[in-house]
Amino acid sequence: MEQHSSPSAASVYALPAAIVLAGALIAGAVLYTGAHSSSPALTGNVAAVAGTAGKTAGQRGAPQPSPSPALDGLRKVTKADHIRGSVSAPVKVVEFSDMDCPFCARFHPTMQRIMQEYKGKVAWVYRHYPLDSLHPGARPAAEAAECVAEQKGNDGFWQYADKYFAARSSGQQPDLDKLAMEVGVNMDQFSKCRSSRKYAKRVQEDADDATASGARGTPYSVVIAPNGQKFSLNGAQPYEAVRRMIDAALKLTK
Repeated sequence: MEQHSSPSAASVYALPAAIVLAGALIAGAVLYTGAHSSSPALTGNVAAVAGTAGKTAGQRGAPQPSPSPALDGLRKVTKADHIRGSVSAPVKVVEFSDMDCPFCARFHPTMQRIMQEYKGKVAWVYRHYPLDSLHPGARPAAEAAECVAEQKGNDGFWQYADKYFAARSSGQQPDLDKLAMEVGVNMDQFSKCRSSRKYAKRVQEDADDATASGARGTPYSVVIAPNGQKFSLNGAQPYEAVRRMIDAALKLTK
């Protein structure tokens, strides 16, 4: 996970399935703090969730949700978002991503696999969070992706993102124009869109939403359960950790 600055421990709701969720996070943390992160940011989150799980296990009554102002600040998911899957899916994963972040490139195929195996159950929402100080090309790439979406819609956006992250995973610096041509956009319109920075505001709005939701690096995701409860997923977590978290979230019905 790449960061602007030292992260604060994310607040997590106390979940009826907290014990399962804590296990998922703890299992993921071992890998995360090794190959998936340049800082021990997740350790605090795991401790917080594990503590909540222990408290819940000792109580017979329904657990009370812990205050989480940062996650409550997350912008509502709507059809205006870039969504893979259905906006009405019971679980939503809102990912804040930097297109030039190597950890984001590592996490992208993990989420692709999740979407294949949880069809109809999970919606993957992509929001931009370019880390300008680390990746000066990330913001132009994000704006270019929006220019593709202008012509090719949601499907075109995801095709472009898939191609971009596949190139990044193989160590290449993607050619924005070449990828746009592969998706089939009108190149004159695409070039005008890029040069005018037509979607600079949208990209910044996503970045502001990331900050308001507690993000301090990328990738940073917020998992929304069917009952509306939210919890954070920091860094390029491995597939098994993400799967366990989603399984736990699916149990939190309204």
